[in-house]
Amino acid sequence: MPFKEIDDLPIFWEDHEDIAIKLYEKFGDEFGESQIYRIRFTDLLQWILDIPSFEGTKEQSNEGHLEMIQAKWVYEWRDNQ
Repeated sequence: MPFKEIDDLPIFWEDHEDIAIKLYEKFGDEFGESQIYRIRFTDLLQWILDIPSFEGTKEQSNEGHLEMIQAKWVYEWRDNQ
């Protein structure tokens, strides 16, 4: 039986770093550190829900998850500079 690709594994709200990596892969350097922290939560929420392997729901989201995802996204952006 073949191993599942990492990209195929389901992602949930608690997987802040995995979500941040997916967002960085999608947007690259389009957003810098200060811009990431200014993204509206409504936009961020939609982008997360649009990640193909994301299994969470809009109703499960909360400000804490979105803030952690922003912070992890900044770390991912910094690591790639």
